[in-house]
Amino acid sequence: MEKIFENLEKSEKTIQTADHLLHVTYPLVKDKRLLLKILVEIKKGIASCINAVLQYEYLYGRVRLSTNPKLNFKKFLEKCCPRYNIPETNVKKIIKLFDIVEKHKSSPMEFVKEDKIVILSENMSSEIITLEKVKEFIDSSKIILQKSKKIILR
Repeated sequence: MEKIFENLEKSEKTIQTADHLLHVTYPLVKDKRLLLKILVEIKKGIASCINAVLQYEYLYGRVRLSTNPKLNFKKFLEKCCPRYNIPETNVKKIIKLFDIVEKHKSSPMEFVKEDKIVILSENMSSEIITLEKVKEFIDSSKIILQKSKKIILR
């Protein structure tokens, strides 16, 4: 049970850090590349929250965990999201966030254009990051954390 609380606390701190970076640091420095760092932080926070939820559900015998993180993520989406009343829109945003962070990690090229960051993949398809998109991701992460805490800490 202690590990579950550690993951929840880690998730909360990471999401708060990302929120601070977005709403306090970013307006001061106005460096667009900071948005990528914020996305990575949000992903770390969500991952910790998902781990806490999966461990909690495993503890009560509602899910079986695998050594494959992708299978565990799929179980979270299928079994935990409905139980925790996580809206479909937030689920889609989190899937998109994980996809963007993966593209960022494997991207051969990223550049800033006007108010956007463009991430190019190997096959030259692009992913565009805007301030509004990052704000949507942070809002979704807060909702997921709040709903997870509500059930785990009751």
